[in-house]
Amino acid sequence: MNHSIHSADRATHLKIVVVALVAGIAVAAFGIAAHTNADYSQTAQVIKAGKPVVLTSSGTSAIR
Repeated sequence: MNHSIHSADRATHLKIVVVALVAGIAVAAFGIAAHTNADYSQTAQVIKAGKPVVLTSSGTSAIR
């Protein structure tokens, strides 16, 4: 068994590359599947101004 990547043979390097490739494809597939289930339809929200409001007291304490 090779305990170091430097002393590993060609087959071990190939196994590492294959495992990394499969993991990358799995992550990409999961991301695509999660992305397509979302609903991104947007509608314009219109906000109209209400009646003017007069503020007579802010309710905060003044420290002097």
